[in-house]
Amino acid sequence: MNPSDAHPSAAGVSRRDFLKHSSLATAGAFAVAGFPTVVNAQAKPVFNAVILGLGGRGGGAGQNFLEAAKLAGVEGKIVATADIFPGQARRGTQAFGVPEDKCFSGFDAYIKALDVPGVNYAILAAPPGFRAPHFKACVERGKHVFMEKPVAVDGPTARIMYAACEESKKKNLKVAAGTQRRHQAGYIETIKLIQGGAIGDVVTLRAYWVNGGPIWHRGVRGETDLDKQIHNWYHYIWLSGDHICEQHVHNIDVCNWIMNAHPVRCWGMGARQALGDAAGEIWDNFAVEFEYENGVRMYSYCGQIKRAWSSVSEAVHGTIGTANPSGSISLNRGWRWRSTLKLQSGDPYTQEHVDLINAIVKDTELNEAKNVTDSTLTAIMGREAAYSGGAVDWDQILNSKFMYGPEQLYTDASKMQWGEFRTLKPPMPGSFDIFKTPPMAPVA
Repeated sequence: MNPSDAHPSAAGVSRRDFLKHSSLATAGAFAVAGFPTVVNAQAKPVFNAVILGLGGRGGGAGQNFLEAAKLAGVEGKIVATADIFPGQARRGTQAFGVPEDKCFSGFDAYIKALDVPGVNYAILAAPPGFRAPHFKACVERGKHVFMEKPVAVDGPTARIMYAACEESKKKNLKVAAGTQRRHQAGYIETIKLIQGGAIGDVVTLRAYWVNGGPIWHRGVRGETDLDKQIHNWYHYIWLSGDHICEQHVHNIDVCNWIMNAHPVRCWGMGARQALGDAAGEIWDNFAVEFEYENGVRMYSYCGQIKRAWSSVSEAVHGTIGTANPSGSISLNRGWRWRSTLKLQSGDPYTQEHVDLINAIVKDTELNEAKNVTDSTLTAIMGREAAYSGGAVDWDQILNSKFMYGPEQLYTDASKMQWGEFRTLKPPMPGSFDIFKTPPMAPVA
């Protein structure tokens, strides 16, 4: 059975009542997504963007931004780029025509790029371990931000994000995150219906990122430990947050969106199976049970191991029906509904930039920093429950002191040096626990 398929459970509602909910939801979805007003062609707002992190996602996000600018009727330019590695930074010239003297490299390259005169839009696409200092720097300089997910890797970096989020709101900065399902028509319309009671009270949620392929590895590259780790950033907790953060955060975010809340506690398990003795620290599968304040449970499964069955989906069980939040609802009396909502862009990766640009031009509310930080910290909480073999609650992970990355990255990146950096042994429940004093986090 496909996890995204709905399963009947109790009583039903009338077709008329359901359609009433549906029409209200559709109207709300259009209000959320919005179609831009036509801007005076002779006075187009100019968006000068900087890209921090020129890997595959950074290049893709840059193209998404340029396409979105056309759809929104504004002028969009990539005027600077920044990356740890010089070769990556120079991709800004090749892909976007950025002058070479505006392609910055090094640990503090992001500061130089953000300080280029005229920059008013930042695209954050470096590995997740860099997200917190990059976002903080953007907010300090008053830049509107699009940032990829996840946005933290542990409690300390989540606290940096929450503080920067509050400051961004004070400055009326607009912020969109790479949790693109929040900008996808089917999800917008369906979740509005769920929250309006279309399937009754939510009883249970299921979330899946069970991928049928192995985790990528670029081979051993670089001279120093730090160099080698960043080239294969997915495989190190301080850089990726592990699979449950890096990928599964999408599905977790959908569940938090439906509940309009984050879980308060969890317990779980997982393993490092297919990766075996390969270099790195991460696991390749997790199974976590999350509990929300109202007692509703979210059952979360993720992994990247070659297998015959796979699913990237979510499912919601209510008292009178079930839903696939991507665009369909089934009621217990047999009535089925599918989303038909269309947005300005059929591509959610472009739509998230369209929505951000619209919010900036119209000065409407859009700040997804707290939502994406909540969902990231949910994933981190689940990861540490599995790693440690114990139950973990929200306040415990939020206030945890253990920092996976080098402290200088978050205090003064200009002092970062290529050289040695610890590699943790792949976590083993019973011998790994960041909540111990001192933390039980064995170094390889």
